[in-house]
Amino acid sequence: MFSTYVKDLRISQRVTLREFCSKLGLDPSNWSKVERGINPPPGDLNILERLAAFFSLEGTTRQEFLDKALLARNELPPDLAGNSKFLRVAPAFFRNARGDNLSPEELTEFIEELKKLHTPDVEPVPAK
Repeated sequence: MFSTYVKDLRISQRVTLREFCSKLGLDPSNWSKVERGINPPPGDLNILERLAAFFSLEGTTRQEFLDKALLARNELPPDLAGNSKFLRVAPAFFRNARGDNLSPEELTEFIEELKKLHTPDVEPVPAK
């Protein structure tokens, strides 16, 4: 969960809740609720980026932090929400996550579609 993750990050920096909020311009009462899972993380990507910078998160760790924050808000990361390849495989993923087993054929198709997520779309070359 994002709440536990971000609290552990703050504690690992040896920063109190009040110090943390003071440095980032956050309200301690509201942020405490985020860390306890009562309130969702901020939805403003600028604030999330400031948090990631405060924790010196880079690369995939930074992306994981942002993804966890958005998922805790029940939102898809923007790069996936607009990705037609991801949206094609998402229903099968959701079904499987809910416990609806995929048939062997569906599983094979799902795996093939996942592999395609990292391949660029190729525009067909018009015939002359």
